[in-house]
Amino acid sequence: MRLLIAALALGLTLLPFGEALAHGMSEADKQSMLDGSYLDYVWLGASHMVTGYDHLLFLFGVIFFLTGFKDVVKFVTVFTIGHSITLIFATFMGITANYFVIDAVIALSVIYKGFDNLGGFKKHFNIESPNLLAMVFAFGLIHGFGLSTRLQQIPLGDDNLHILIRIISFNVGVELGQIAALAVMVAVLSFWRRTGSFQRFATLSNAALVAGGLFLFFLQSHGAFHAIHGEDLHFATKNHQHAHEDMAIEADLEQRRMESARDNL
Repeated sequence: MRLLIAALALGLTLLPFGEALAHGMSEADKQSMLDGSYLDYVWLGASHMVTGYDHLLFLFGVIFFLTGFKDVVKFVTVFTIGHSITLIFATFMGITANYFVIDAVIALSVIYKGFDNLGGFKKHFNIESPNLLAMVFAFGLIHGFGLSTRLQQIPLGDDNLHILIRIISFNVGVELGQIAALAVMVAVLSFWRRTGSFQRFATLSNAALVAGGLFLFFLQSHGAFHAIHGEDLHFATKNHQHAHEDMAIEADLEQRRMESARDNL
C-alpha cells in the first residue's frame, strides 16, 4: 500500500510537466498526410506506436512476468486483434469521442496492469486476478479506439475503398512499430531476468508502472476537464481547404516563373 501511495504522489508531482509530453497527432503529421501515400500512412502508424508511451507501458506490464515465447506471442496477438478491430471499424464508421477521455481510460489500463503485477487483487481484495487474456483483449479494444480517435483527426478522403486502404496501412504501421518496440522490451527483460536485480526491483518496477499510469491519467483528465473546441478533435475542414489553396498558389507561382524564364530566353 505504501508503494501505491508513493506512486500516487509521484504521479501528482509530475503533472505540471505533462504538457511537454502530451501524446497526439502533431500538426506536421496532419499536414503531411493531406496527400500522403499508403506508405506514408504505414510510416505514420509505426511512428505513432513507437512514441505511444501509454500503449508501450501497458505492453511492458503485460510481458513483464512472461518467460515463454509462446506466452508473449499469445498475449500480444490477443492485444493486436483487439486494437485492430476498433482501429479499423471505428475509423471507417466515423465513431469517435473526446480523445482525452479515451487516453485517460488507456492510462487506467496501465495502472491496472501494474497493480495486477504487484498482486494487488490478492493482497488488497483477497480475490484472484481477472482472466488476463480476456482483460488484455478488452484493453486492446480501448487502445485501438484511442488510435482511431487520433487517425480521425486527418481527412481520409471520400472514396470508401481509398479510406479503408489508408486505415489498414496505418494499422500495418502500428503493428510494425509494436513489433519493433516489443523486440527491444523482450530482449531487455530476457537479459534482466538473468541478473540478481530482477527480483529485487520487480516490485519497484511495477510500482513505477502504476506511477506512470497515474501521471498519464491525471494528464489526460486535465485535458478532458478543460474545454476544447470540436475542431480541435479533428483536422479542421477550413485548414484542409487552406492547405490545398496554398499548394495551388505555389504551383501557379512556379508556373509563372517558368513561363517568365522562357520568355527571357
